[in-house]
Amino acid sequence: MPNQTEQTAAARRDPPGRRAAPPRLILILAGEVSGDMHAARLVAAIRRRLPDAAFIGIGGEEMRAAGVETQYDVAEMAVMGFTEVVRRFGFFHRVFREMLALARARRPDAVLLVDYPGFNLRFAARAHAAGLKTIYYICPQVWAWNRGRIPRMARVVDRLIAIFPFEREVFAGTGLRVDFAGHPLVDEARQAWSEPLAELPWRGEPRVALLPGSREHEIKRILPAMWTAAAQVQARRPSASFLIAAPSKPAELIVRATLAARGGGPKQWDVATGRTRQVLRQATAAWVASGTATIEAALMLCPLVVVYRVAALTYLLGKLLVRVPHIGMVNIVAGRRLCPELVQNAATPAALAAAIEPLLSATPERAGLVAGLQAVAAALGPGGSVERAADIVAAELSPSLQPLRSPDRET
Repeated sequence: MPNQTEQTAAARRDPPGRRAAPPRLILILAGEVSGDMHAARLVAAIRRRLPDAAFIGIGGEEMRAAGVETQYDVAEMAVMGFTEVVRRFGFFHRVFREMLALARARRPDAVLLVDYPGFNLRFAARAHAAGLKTIYYICPQVWAWNRGRIPRMARVVDRLIAIFPFEREVFAGTGLRVDFAGHPLVDEARQAWSEPLAELPWRGEPRVALLPGSREHEIKRILPAMWTAAAQVQARRPSASFLIAAPSKPAELIVRATLAARGGGPKQWDVATGRTRQVLRQATAAWVASGTATIEAALMLCPLVVVYRVAALTYLLGKLLVRVPHIGMVNIVAGRRLCPELVQNAATPAALAAAIEPLLSATPERAGLVAGLQAVAAALGPGGSVERAADIVAAELSPSLQPLRSPDRET
């Protein structure tokens, strides 16, 4: 039996006639591996502020490890390109209906959407219409491919947490509250810089990194041109060493199968798996598939050439929709063509080899590019972005909650 002191303490916590508040429920939707990683870290940071919060939604292994009850896995959701989406339309339609029914039945305190715009923007509209609070983390690139969606997005999202500094200006005058939290990769890059240099299988100098992407169709379309370009560079620089950065073991298997079927290539090469930042830190320069990896290269101050190839139909549709002068995120942040960009038919082996050549020795081109990358890295924020994002989510759910301070927070 509890003693009188314990009964008094319990009465203070739960006065007679007042029910304890139910745990806060957050529906969180991430549709790609990178979104799973960022969402998991955000969930952990939110839990430090709201220990009773419960999470349910779509995610992967990292989100499940953070305590999210997932209904579908990101491995089922991750596709890229118009043609790939069309082929799996029935599946996505079913997932959308089921998740919307779940949201209407469970009435979460907030719907937290992480990137993945094709699915999540539509879901935001339906969730908002159902009277649910919608918070978007990692802004969809509507400023690049469909600026007409900007006012529509402002109407269906209650708060946007941006990771690029220019995104606040994109929504100026729309009424949408936008917070720049900083880029989550800043902290990971700092960690990589603080680690001892890893032992990697370089076999000479200069060191050239190949980052052909993480998805099978990316690797199969982009790696062959990089591979042949590497052979051309080695013909001019016999001591050069080439390292292909594979983000995962499945990606490594695709890389090796692709190269085995192709043959040729440079003599001094290898694959490094799960060590992308260390590869970039040690490389003299890199060919990098357009995407988040260009930001990683910038944060590791690795001079790069941006490369991208997609299905022909996807490229044609992209030409009609994209309204930015650059495809590489590092160039978009810089506001100029800082790094060479070779896209689609322009991404030939000869062009790749020519573009990287000035970056392999102490040239004015290399020095200027490194200085530009330092400016890009500074623009991405001071670190602590996930903590700032968690403060924003917690404030939306508990306005009286004081933000946690982290060493990297700006004062």
